[in-house]
Amino acid sequence: MVTQKVGIRQFRAGLAEYIDSDVPIAITRHGQTVGFFIPAHSDRAADLAALKSAAARLDQLLDLQEGDIDVIVDEFADLRRAAT
Repeated sequence: MVTQKVGIRQFRAGLAEYIDSDVPIAITRHGQTVGFFIPAHSDRAADLAALKSAAARLDQLLDLQEGDIDVIVDEFADLRRAAT
């Protein structure tokens, strides 16, 4: 695998570009390598599915009636007292 060398200032200026890169970056200062940046790509489809699931759950929670919220708050208070 080919490693690209860039100066630290150039790295900071182009960070967004390097994050999307598939190539490891050797970061240099005054010609000496001071570190490496290896981009890690996540599974964006899985991230999107998790976000949609969390949004659906939030929608369910927001649909609670006021009385339901009072029950939840009381249960939380009871559990908190029991834990101390």
